[in-house]
Amino acid sequence: MKTHRYAIGVDIGTTSTKAVVFTEKGEQVHQHSIDYPLSAPMTGAAEQDPEEIFTAVVQSVKLVVKNSAINPSEILCLSFSAAMHSLIAIDSSNKLLTKSITWADNRSAKQANSLKQDEKGRAIYHRTGTPIHAMSPLVKLIWLRNEQPDLFEKSAKFISIKEYVFYRIFQTYIVDYSMASATGLMDLKELVWDKEAMEIAGITEQHLSKLVPTTHIVDSMNEVIAAEMGISANTPIVIGASDGVLSNLSVGAISPGIVAVTVGTSGAVRAVINQHRTDVKERLFCYVLTDNYWVIGGAVNSGGIILRWIRDNLGENEVAIAQQQDRDPYDLLISLAQTVPPGAEGLIFHPYLAGERSPLWNANASGSFVGMTLRHTKAHLIRAMLEGIVLNLYLVAQALQEEIGEFKTIMATGGLMKNIFFRQLLADIFNCEINVPNSYESGSLGAAVLGLYALGKIPDLNAVSQMLGQSSQYQPIPENVEVYQKIIPMYTRILQQLQGEYDRLAAMATELNNK
Repeated sequence: MKTHRYAIGVDIGTTSTKAVVFTEKGEQVHQHSIDYPLSAPMTGAAEQDPEEIFTAVVQSVKLVVKNSAINPSEILCLSFSAAMHSLIAIDSSNKLLTKSITWADNRSAKQANSLKQDEKGRAIYHRTGTPIHAMSPLVKLIWLRNEQPDLFEKSAKFISIKEYVFYRIFQTYIVDYSMASATGLMDLKELVWDKEAMEIAGITEQHLSKLVPTTHIVDSMNEVIAAEMGISANTPIVIGASDGVLSNLSVGAISPGIVAVTVGTSGAVRAVINQHRTDVKERLFCYVLTDNYWVIGGAVNSGGIILRWIRDNLGENEVAIAQQQDRDPYDLLISLAQTVPPGAEGLIFHPYLAGERSPLWNANASGSFVGMTLRHTKAHLIRAMLEGIVLNLYLVAQALQEEIGEFKTIMATGGLMKNIFFRQLLADIFNCEINVPNSYESGSLGAAVLGLYALGKIPDLNAVSQMLGQSSQYQPIPENVEVYQKIIPMYTRILQQLQGEYDRLAAMATELNNK
């Protein structure tokens, strides 16, 4: 009787950590996730407790091993995915000086705007691949040095949440090229810390972790922590990569012409290329996957967070009905949107309720309805908002096409893709066939596949295509495409006119809030 061997993919996300057990063939055995909050102690802040996240990592691994009933000796490796752009300050005694300042923290927007206008900032973008934005750890460092100089001076290390987890397990500071390439501090071509970026941030290489490949393997972990996880201390740990690049890997979107569109709380449009490159208009990022794969694309803030706003502010009636009927209020809200024809009878929505990354890279961007009349109802508002999410993603896709050419296939994933209406909306606005994998665990599967590759258990990353199983296909509906092809240029022109007002609107809001 053949003994099965397993890889565990651990995905350290913004709202939860998920551990998933996979066989060597990519078949999911069991998964366990642990949620944690995102706190906002002041305007613009978005922080998390590193200790709470570390505990979630340990407990999720412990419970997935226990509940899957696998033998620890059968575990080939643990491999890690993590959310990008977090920043944690550590003192000389390796103690926390700050919470984990996440990608969603906008307090450094002023510093981002200043650096973005500087030629040095533009040069840093083209060397590092990370757009100049409040999400970037580079910009967070400038803000921290300006706003909290005493704390900045006490800091011996500046790390991400993934680096903190690895420090707790191995008592060493290491960071993979993928996570480092999302800091704005690493030279993409040379794969070293960028001297000018460090100088602008006011740090030295000693403040940063040792750079290693995404396939780097660490063993001999802390025995106490290994016991808490329920695994052997000699289990190989593959450092893995960032969640964004691993999402492409997890759906097999790593060949030319195959693009991944992810729409969860936030969203992204990404493709894999074999040569790093940046966008002359500075709309796109470029991050490392492995030593011969880079991921280029754009991430948006405006995904499922818009649908949650709809639920909380427009969905009181639907929430009440859902509770009475044991249904999902989101399904009821989307059903209401479907009572309105494509185009929402001339109502256009720009979905920047949480600022925006690509294509604007402006933390001060704000949402807007244009074209509203007395005939428009709540159903129109919801339809326009859902269309706005996808129209914004389409602008990112347009920028990406300018860099890599036409798309052959789109693989769509994320929480919103569970809804058939949203899948069709994506097909209609993109005017392209949409493929939705029937079963996936995005970051966790990508991490597990990268781990198997690091161990030599699969010959190359393309092996993931044999692990995915069936996909559902959605074709664009011609009459809907015709409507959206008329809306897209209007949506774009109106956005161009509004962009000059976002910073002024934000300044006015701040002034009024302070009165």
